Amino acid sequence: MPRKNLIALHEAIVVALININPETRSATFQQIEDFIIERNLSPIRDGNITLFEQVMLRSTKSNGRYFHLFEQLNPTTIRLRNL
Repeated sequence: MPRKNLIALHEAIVVALININPETRSATFQQIEDFIIERNLSPIRDGNITLFEQVMLRSTKSNGRYFHLFEQLNPTTIRLRNL
């Protein structure tokens, strides 16, 4: 039986960004997906969308809901905004 998510996806993205590259707090969507899968931070996904797509959509689209957290550097890379 799959277990519930340990943390929300946007929280898992923040953890990934801090750990993958602590100096710049940036990473590609693929690096973030790999980090989340490797650590089983967000094992349950909704619908037929891949974790890669969910990471991309949550961090760049989401109707601006997470704009305060993430900044898109290029089409494949985001970073954690200075808080």
